Parts: sequence; structure tokens; C-alpha cells
Amino acid sequence: MASYLLDWLGLLLRWLHVVAGIAWIGASFYFVWLDNHLQPPRNGDAVDPGVAGELWAVHGGGFYRSQKYRLAPVLLPPTLHWFYWEAYTTWLSGFALLCLLYFLRAEAYLIDPAVAVLSKPMAVGIAVSFIIASWLVYDGLCRSPLGRHARALGALVGLALAAQAWGLCQLFSGRGAFMLFGSAIGSIMVANVLFVIIPGQRELVHAKQQGRAPDPTPGLRARQRSVHNTYFTLPVLFTMISNHYAVTYGARYNWLVLIAISFAGACIRAWFVARHRAAERGYVPLLPAVLGALALAVVVVALAPARGRGAAGPQPVAASGEVSHVQQIVQTRCVPCHAAKPTQAGFSAPPNGLVLETLDQLLAHLPEVQQQLSARTMPLGNLTAMTDEERATMLMWIGHGARH
Repeated sequence: MASYLLDWLGLLLRWLHVVAGIAWIGASFYFVWLDNHLQPPRNGDAVDPGVAGELWAVHGGGFYRSQKYRLAPVLLPPTLHWFYWEAYTTWLSGFALLCLLYFLRAEAYLIDPAVAVLSKPMAVGIAVSFIIASWLVYDGLCRSPLGRHARALGALVGLALAAQAWGLCQLFSGRGAFMLFGSAIGSIMVANVLFVIIPGQRELVHAKQQGRAPDPTPGLRARQRSVHNTYFTLPVLFTMISNHYAVTYGARYNWLVLIAISFAGACIRAWFVARHRAAERGYVPLLPAVLGALALAVVVVALAPARGRGAAGPQPVAASGEVSHVQQIVQTRCVPCHAAKPTQAGFSAPPNGLVLETLDQLLAHLPEVQQQLSARTMPLGNLTAMTDEERATMLMWIGHGARH
């Protein structure tokens, strides 16, 4: 019953996390798009002289007119809409989900003895330390004199994140390392909102309320962090879905895969931002899109199966003794989790609904089984203690034709 309730809690937290994330990212993408499409006001005297730019849009059967002030209007309106609970809800639900799955079940999702032998408390402590340290390093770089040089700062932040990707993959399971990498970047994004963006906006409002001339510095700092957040978005979204694709986190050099796909995501987002300003520039820079596509192509080619694997044509049939040995391995190492009613602690249902209680069921899902065995991502955290010899036996059986 406890596992059943934990599964429901996980489902509801994941649902909340996705809904809040959509609201946060949607608002973020919209305001970046809006900022990059603002044009000088056209009506001259009819426009408030403090307005820096405006945009007309049509949506949902109506016309909208958005205006942005250089600093602040002469008089504040009675109602101001703030955008921060979307970010906070996304982080709170995401961290709760991280605790529920990757910390509470660290032995299954976070720890891989083949990568590093860690106790559960040690693994959780290191993971939390990575998340906290990522913000401290990033924030320190932004507040340093380097923060005044956007490109140099961006390059150094990128290198720091690449080093973090490598370090996480040397300590945790591939799946856990990818998720922690995304959690660290997501935490940076939320901390930007909490400690820089919202305080900068509050200072602007307080200055107007107190009759002081607004200081543009907090606003400029908030804008810098907001721009960073938009480039972080696609790498974080990739890590959120990466647990469904063992071909990425299960790769031999999974840290390079993580770096390459994150780089591709940042480049693709950079291309979209550049595309927003096409009317102003007169052209759309293609370099970010080319670099992003190239990085993805390199990963796809590098992870492609070796030639001859799974080739068409007759294959030798496995000997009956080999089949019997494989059935014994499956019953001992796979069925505890992949049964209609799992006996492995912490599982109320088979992962991904995959039942492998009979040889026919195994044969029906042979490509997935082969991929998970090759990538060493199953059994989860090697909970059932599958040996290298048993893994090799199953892969050999699959290579021999995998028949009754």
C-alpha cells in the first residue's frame, strides 16, 4: 500500500511540476519575444514620453497593445501583475519529486555501484551540495567584474556547467546524473528569480512609491539573469525527459552526450531569440541553428549501433541449455520488478508497465531489453545484483537469435 500511495504522490507531483513549468516557461518565452519585438511608438504626442517601445498584436479575436517603459511610469497603476509564483511552484514541485524518486529511492535511481560506491546518505548529501554549489558559483561569476562582459561570462558559465556534467556522471548513475544536472540549472533559474529579478522589480516599485528617481542598475541586472534563464530552458527540458531514453544517459561517455545536447538546446534557443529581432537586423543569423543541429547530429551518429547489429537474415537458434539459463536469469534479476505484482520493495507496478514473467513476454520486448542491458541501465541501480557474466549471457543469447 505504501508503494501504491507513493506512486500516486509521484504522479500528482509530476503533473503539478509540468503544469507550473508550462506556465513559467510560457510566460518567460512570451516576455523575451515581446522585448525583442518592441518598436518605437508611432503616435508621437499621444504616447507617454517615458515609453521606450510598444507592440500591437491580435489574439483570441481581439487587439492588444503592449508598452514598455524605459524605467517606470510617472504614476504607478493601482494593480501590477507579478510573475514569480509560476517559477516557485515549478521548483518546489520539482524538488519534492527529486526527493521522492531520486533521494528516497537513491539505491534504485541515483546510485550505481559500477560508477561509484556511495552510501545513500552520502549520495543525497553530494547531490544537494552540487545543487547549492552550482548557484553559488554561477552567482559569484555574475557579480564579479566578468559580469559586465556578456560573452565572456556566458563562455565561463558554459564551461562551469560542462565541468559539473562531467563530475555528476563520475559519481552517479547516468539517469541520476542527468536529472541532477537539470535540477541544478533549474535551481539557478529559480534563484535568479528569487534573489535578483524580483528584488530588482521591487526596488523599482519602491522607488516610485517613495518619490525617488529609480536606479536602473537592479533592472539591468535582472534583465541579464532573465536572458540567462531563457538559454537555460531547453537544456533543463531535455533533462526532464531524458529518463525515458536510456540511449543518452546509458552511453559510455554520457557526460559528453549531456554537454552536447545541452549545448544544442542553448544554441537553438539563441537562434529563436535572434529570429525575434530579424526585422530590426534585416536578417536571421544562422550560426546558432547550424551549431545546434551539428551538435545533435554528432550525438546521433556517435550513439548509433555498430554495423551488423540486428541485421536482417537468418540467425543461429540458441541452444536449449542457453535458453534455460536465460530464463533463470530473467526470473532472478528481472521479474522481481517486471512482474504483474512486483516483489521488489518500492515497486507497486512494473516499470513502464513492462511485464517479463514469461519468455514470450521477453521476446516481445527484445529491442528494449537489449538496449537497457547494453547501456547497463537495467536492473535499476542493479537492485537485483545482476552479474557481468549474467548480463553477457543474455546479450549473447539475444545475439544468437533469441529463440525458444
